[in-house]
Amino acid sequence: MFARLFAILGLFIALTGAPPTAVAQESLTVFAAASLRNALDDADAAFSKASGVKVTASYAATSALAKQIEQGAPADVFVSADLQWMDYAVQHKLVTPETRVNLLGNRLVLIAPKDSKLDHVAIGHGFDIAKLAGGDRIAVADTAAVPAGRYAKAALTALGSWAAAEPKLAQAENVRAALAYVARGETPLGIVYETDAKIEPGVKIVGVFPESSHPPVTYPVAAVAASKNPHIARYLNFLQTQAAKTIFEKYGFSFLVPPKAS
Repeated sequence: MFARLFAILGLFIALTGAPPTAVAQESLTVFAAASLRNALDDADAAFSKASGVKVTASYAATSALAKQIEQGAPADVFVSADLQWMDYAVQHKLVTPETRVNLLGNRLVLIAPKDSKLDHVAIGHGFDIAKLAGGDRIAVADTAAVPAGRYAKAALTALGSWAAAEPKLAQAENVRAALAYVARGETPLGIVYETDAKIEPGVKIVGVFPESSHPPVTYPVAAVAASKNPHIARYLNFLQTQAAKTIFEKYGFSFLVPPKAS
């Protein structure tokens, strides 16, 4: 029996050039906010090309990802869409605080289907989004837990629109799901990030929420505390390089750190 096991191990090494444990380490798992899909996929591809390390990204609502990490889901890096959930991760010792970096910024926008008659909507105090929606719904991410939804609630509250808008909200599990509602014409309006609107041809931006109406849209990144993956430091460094900056800015994110050398 042992002879067979050693034979299998020898064959594996002959075929791959390394023992199984070493091969397994040449990968990285990232839990990232749904709004980062596309941009982070490109950044991960660039990192993998430069390093030879395969990156697997799992995208969902930040709230869901934080809870999954808390429950022991195997992740190496966590990218949140707001400061609150990263604070939660720090407080619950889910991430390593000294690796935390506020990496990206975004803007909150009002969208409509591409063929909508709406064009430009001025958004300021007293903005009546409920009236604008008429008898229809307004797509948003879950306002109780998901960052995009919480930013939307903060903005509508600050503008004096929350009470009228709340009954009309079609709340989705994450911001990309809210984006899809509008793209499919299921709702005439939605509140998402600017970067989401830019990657979806089925929608258009009809208004931008004043930055003063909600907390800054910030994406912090940190290493997951339970992970011992040796590639984490290199990956986090890459996300702060000029190469990564170019990718993220192409998708409309603002880059919040001075770029490092690759």
